[in-house]
Amino acid sequence: MVNLINFKIMCQKIVNVLAIASTVVSTAVVGSGLYVYLNRASIIDGIKSQALEAVLGGTGGLPGVGDAALPELAPSDPSAPVPAGGLGIPN
Repeated sequence: MVNLINFKIMCQKIVNVLAIASTVVSTAVVGSGLYVYLNRASIIDGIKSQALEAVLGGTGGLPGVGDAALPELAPSDPSAPVPAGGLGIPN
């Protein structure tokens, strides 16, 4: 009879430890999910800035360009003829 009581007490202790561990894990999952949800805007901004820094090389511009000015893409003379289309496609 004594062994059965000790066995029940031991099983109850094991169940209690498992319940506490489950509560801790559930609280950690909910807490981290809540943290990510509340800070999602700053997390997204941080990832965007890291991606842009990786792509642009941290110079704030194009890699290898540095402080050099970009070439002018539009013709300075508006009356200049427009070049023909490429890839052999007729106009």
